[in-house]
Amino acid sequence: MSAVSTNRLIAVIPGDGIGPEVARASVRVLEQSATKHGLPVDFHWYDFGAEKYLREGVTLPEAAFQDFKQNYAAVFLGALGDPRVPDMAHAKDILLGMRFRLDLFINLRPVQLLHPAHTPLKDRKPEDIDFVIFRENTEGLYAGMGGNFKKDTAEEIAINEDVNTRLGVERIIRAAFEYARKNGKKRVCMSDKANVLTYGHGLWQRVFKLVQQEYPEITPRHLYADVLAMEMVRAPQDFDVIVTCNLFGDILSDLGAALVGGLGLAASGNIHPGKVSLFEPVHGSAPPLAGKDAANPLAMILTGAMMYENLGFTDAAREIERAVRTAIHQNRVTRDLGGDLGTQACGQAVAELIAAGV
Repeated sequence: MSAVSTNRLIAVIPGDGIGPEVARASVRVLEQSATKHGLPVDFHWYDFGAEKYLREGVTLPEAAFQDFKQNYAAVFLGALGDPRVPDMAHAKDILLGMRFRLDLFINLRPVQLLHPAHTPLKDRKPEDIDFVIFRENTEGLYAGMGGNFKKDTAEEIAINEDVNTRLGVERIIRAAFEYARKNGKKRVCMSDKANVLTYGHGLWQRVFKLVQQEYPEITPRHLYADVLAMEMVRAPQDFDVIVTCNLFGDILSDLGAALVGGLGLAASGNIHPGKVSLFEPVHGSAPPLAGKDAANPLAMILTGAMMYENLGFTDAAREIERAVRTAIHQNRVTRDLGGDLGTQACGQAVAELIAAGV
């Protein structure tokens, strides 16, 4: 059923495992921020996930998808994954289905160190690790093109095709440059493996050279993906904005998360500018922790800040980020970050800091 409201509607899909409890803690923070700033938002909760799939065979109904597409400003998604659904059929339909069907071509992953204690790199300060990764989100090796020949025989052949279109490559590269220009960033690094993937990634190199000419104030740089992985560890201060393909973006953004404290602090947005977008923390559903009030909610809270920024609520987004940073510095965090709070108490700490005007 279509929801009618003068407010911006946000669909909350809490997901599986720790997802529901992390989502509760995170939405509490977002609601505190919305109340304080008078934000015109309404959160509507949906139970799509493993339980519904196992009970009813439902993943993401077409009517709900169309409702999200036509009436909602954003989807706020918790972790998906349940061992009772080994093929992850529900997760594929919900997450990948929305990514591809809504054409969410930008996967945006901030890599920002919030406290020196949480990086494995020696003597690094927050100002040394502060960049973003633009991952192309709808093409590449994740497009699902390919197949099997003589499956389950000794002669089996398995093929996955790497799909790169001029439209797809140009729009993600341009989005990275536009982000740099808008946010006062001076460097954009594009990464590929054109030395071996000469056709598809040759396209990336040619388009990058063309687009960079439109942004003379920004310094372009190119690194092969393996070299970039080394440089992110060796000299993270050398990066402002990184743009790359789907596969390498997936790998490099998780490396980036490790540099700043792990997936418990890793926010993520699946974005098509000007259209309904999907925001999700990238940590897993951690079924063994479900119901134990032990999971870290900060990644989803930071993801909520990213969602607010995407909706134009910049002041609220910055305040949420400051509150998270303060909670970390005050050690009002969960055990994985060295604190002793549970999921809900950690979220409440952030909400209290927002109320106090950090």
